[in-house]
Amino acid sequence: MSEPSPPPASVPPLYWALLVLAIVAEVIATTMLKSTEGFTRLWPSVVVIVCYETAFILLAVCVKRIAVGVVYALWSGVGVALVTAVAWLWLGQPLDAAGLLGVGLIVAGVVVLNGFSRTTAA
Repeated sequence: MSEPSPPPASVPPLYWALLVLAIVAEVIATTMLKSTEGFTRLWPSVVVIVCYETAFILLAVCVKRIAVGVVYALWSGVGVALVTAVAWLWLGQPLDAAGLLGVGLIVAGVVVLNGFSRTTAA
């Protein structure tokens, strides 16, 4: 008979806060991409580069303590939902029922992963 596996290690709140900052940086960068006009405009291009660089550095720190699959699922899933919302609300891009359903499914996946999975610690 095998011994039960130990409970997963807890992740310090700092790493979750860093993941939130990584998501915010990625959303800012992605939202600003169009304004760079193909990286021909200096300041929007600087914002995009700095924000993407910040996001990836923070992700690299997060995967030290949070499982890489969880980090990437949250970063990409929440990022997609937020970029879609920003594009719809501020950039005037249309969002139809299928788009809303797709974003809803992404959010549901993030909730299931974060709320029910025991594989958060690295």
